[in-house]
Amino acid sequence: MIRFASSKINIGLRVTEKRPDGFHNIESIFYPIPLNDVMEAVPATTDDLSLQTEGIHIDGDVKQNLVFKAWQLLRDQHAISGNKAALLKCIPTGAGLGGGSSDAANMLLLLNDLHNLNLSTPQLEKYAAMLGSDCPFFIENKPKYVTGRGEILSPIALSLAGYYLLLIHPKVHVSTPVAYSMITPYAADVDLREIIELPVDQWHTIAKNDFQTPMCNAFPAIREALDIVTSATPLFSSMTGSGSAVYGIFEKEPAMPVIPENWFSKIVKL
Repeated sequence: MIRFASSKINIGLRVTEKRPDGFHNIESIFYPIPLNDVMEAVPATTDDLSLQTEGIHIDGDVKQNLVFKAWQLLRDQHAISGNKAALLKCIPTGAGLGGGSSDAANMLLLLNDLHNLNLSTPQLEKYAAMLGSDCPFFIENKPKYVTGRGEILSPIALSLAGYYLLLIHPKVHVSTPVAYSMITPYAADVDLREIIELPVDQWHTIAKNDFQTPMCNAFPAIREALDIVTSATPLFSSMTGSGSAVYGIFEKEPAMPVIPENWFSKIVKL
């Protein structure tokens, strides 16, 4: 059984409050984009999970991977049997694109089907929230207004179908704790959901990413990547998440810009 695990961009990201549990409350719009990892899972004769990874290198012990933790969670909760799984990693890591979270959520979806668990969407989102703040979004994988630490999802009537997205990742890995240490939380002064009433070229008045300026100051490569995107004259451009990928939204397909060697770039139609 195979699933394609998509990534996402943040359209606006406000850090509104530091919580007593050490997390932060945020406000953002998550929008899925067709840059995918590929996942496969099949039954195994053992009681464990064998996980093989290919493509972009993933650091660390495989048992610390969120895909493995997703399997462990359903094993503990529903006594599922062992599986063999493979992950083809195509989404850049440490980029703010949610690739690891998407992989975990899609592993839950794969196992739900493979083991006939018949878990509902709310149940799957609850399990996904146990794995990571961004994970619940990828269960339905539809545009959402996101609050709390990222796990509170509200549908939003937003469609970018037909637009083009230029994505650049300068291969800078941004530590999430370091990124949050540069932010002073404050209550949002606008409601991000107002962007659905505006043309895309006016989104910059509302959809601001609190991480963008400090990350550009701390990592010149991120500023350079953003300058490359904006030089192509997008309708809207931003960094996604706490970094380090940046993107531009275009009405017509842009030319692929020249970027430094070893950076990642891609143009996708939304």
